[in-house]
Amino acid sequence: MPDPVDPPVPAISARDEPRFGSAERKGALAAAFQSQGEDYDRLRPGYPPAVLDAILAEVSGAGPRAVDLGAGTGKLSWALAQRGLAVTAVDTSRAMLETALRRGPSADPDAGSAPAAPTLDTLSTLATQVAPAEATGLPDSSAELVTVAQAWHWFDAEAASDEVTRLLAPGGVLALVWNMLDVTIPWVHRLSRIMHAGDIHREDFTPTVGPGLALASRSVHQWEDPMVTGDVIDLARTRSYVITAPEERRAKVLANLDWYLHDHLGHAPGSTVHVPYRTDLFLYRVTGSL
Repeated sequence: MPDPVDPPVPAISARDEPRFGSAERKGALAAAFQSQGEDYDRLRPGYPPAVLDAILAEVSGAGPRAVDLGAGTGKLSWALAQRGLAVTAVDTSRAMLETALRRGPSADPDAGSAPAAPTLDTLSTLATQVAPAEATGLPDSSAELVTVAQAWHWFDAEAASDEVTRLLAPGGVLALVWNMLDVTIPWVHRLSRIMHAGDIHREDFTPTVGPGLALASRSVHQWEDPMVTGDVIDLARTRSYVITAPEERRAKVLANLDWYLHDHLGHAPGSTVHVPYRTDLFLYRVTGSL
């Protein structure tokens, strides 16, 4: 018998990447995040320790250098800095990078999103650069690791790939990372639909990269992010669809989420929900260096 609360999950997605309709629409959605730094930092999850371990296992050299493209509020940037890397966070939004510096590192390097006040010592481990991923202005061969978390689909893949190959020192690694709601779970699938989470990919999706990069490995990591119900609702405010929606439509999305969590699923207001995620990690090396 079908689950009376949540029906079976239909086909997850046929997409390897989000669809934007036009370059103008893509630009408008990307720009929408620039005013959402504080909410994005508070509500979006960090990256599980297993993902960081898998990335760093492929990085060689003493005191490795990392460039984090599309760094946003620095969730991955700070996690790498806390693992001992010298990190340059690159983003087109000065406001997002300023949020990254205010946020500082987590009190616990493996904590998802719990912020701690930065100190002079910790601030010195994170440099910032206001620039597009396709033209960072950073020196050639300036990183053993280039990372992109939640952002590759916003870039021009060919131009960004060329920039990555320029930035990487010999033997260097590109890590593409996506956190996505685990919509193979029926209630999460419905949550994502109500939230208009447009970054759900097919389970075997493959990012588009330039010919100068070769896939070295791919892994999938499943985990949970504990959130109070109010924060799960507010998570929708960090979605480009909701950010750019008219106020009436935005209010309807939030009201539907309130109903779904509290009335339909029966969670008490303010209770903790363990939200399932999957993190997809793709590691690349410059063609010919594998």
